[in-house]
Amino acid sequence: MKQLIVFIIITSLFSACKKDEEKYSDVPAITFESISPGIVKQFSDSLIVTISYEDGNGDLGENGSDVKNAFVTDSRNDLTYAFRVKQLAPTDANIIIKGKLLIVIPQVAFNNLTGISETATFSIYLEDRAGNKSNVVNTSSITITQ
Repeated sequence: MKQLIVFIIITSLFSACKKDEEKYSDVPAITFESISPGIVKQFSDSLIVTISYEDGNGDLGENGSDVKNAFVTDSRNDLTYAFRVKQLAPTDANIIIKGKLLIVIPQVAFNNLTGISETATFSIYLEDRAGNKSNVVNTSSITITQ
């Protein structure tokens, strides 16, 4: 009887210490990492936005060149630019994927008429192949100059 009680206690301790498998949603989740440079020249400098992502079933990205799945909205005028993130995992792999993405905004322009300098921020979200939209993240501000 004493051995049975010891066995039950040891078994309980091991099962209590068992780690739950990490679970990720099938809806992609993103986090803003950085935007650079902090000061850009109108019509000549590109912006590079870095975001981290995680997706519970690996269906983020698309190989079709005409498909757009990354959306960046300029806060100054609500103009949304669409980009393509290439497929990040094999089709139907159903695996958890995590990583960082770089989104290059080729150039920006003034939105006001003064033409001296202006600040801007951007909001970003991704969409997976199933049509799930990620959360929206906002960048820190950048300055646009002549």
